Amino acid sequence: MDAHALWAFALALYGRPGAAPACLALQDEAAADVTLVLYLIWCAETGRPLNAEAVRSADAAVAPWRAAVVAPLRAVRRAMKAPLLPGLATESLRDRIKASEIEAERLALVILAGGAPAPEPSAPEPLAAANRYLDLYAVHLGRPLPRVPREALLRALAEA
Repeated sequence: MDAHALWAFALALYGRPGAAPACLALQDEAAADVTLVLYLIWCAETGRPLNAEAVRSADAAVAPWRAAVVAPLRAVRRAMKAPLLPGLATESLRDRIKASEIEAERLALVILAGGAPAPEPSAPEPLAAANRYLDLYAVHLGRPLPRVPREALLRALAEA
């Protein structure tokens, strides 16, 4: 099942050295959706062709979920890093919110996998395709993706 394969890929890539900080930098510096970035790289890795319309469509498929669920969970989790209730242990609640945020991201990946194109045998080399798909995403966002985290993420892919 593609959803399971995409989730496994996302976890593996995110766990590679340098990938997690790179993803978070793309999120914080360029307002990139890490879930969508991981999907784009998975499409490249698995030979799934994408064009500008496919990137726009993928983003549109998860944008309402991201805005209504993922982003608010992230905001609450991040707000809880500060001691908002001094003297009370809130880490357990923060951990549960983090788990909910991760589950919300997994569900977004399920939706993305369901709309992914089929792999093509004549697909371009994965690193070149990933670079191209990230370019398409940057154009869609209307801003460049920061070079250093982008390169770190591509390095993590290449080292697989």
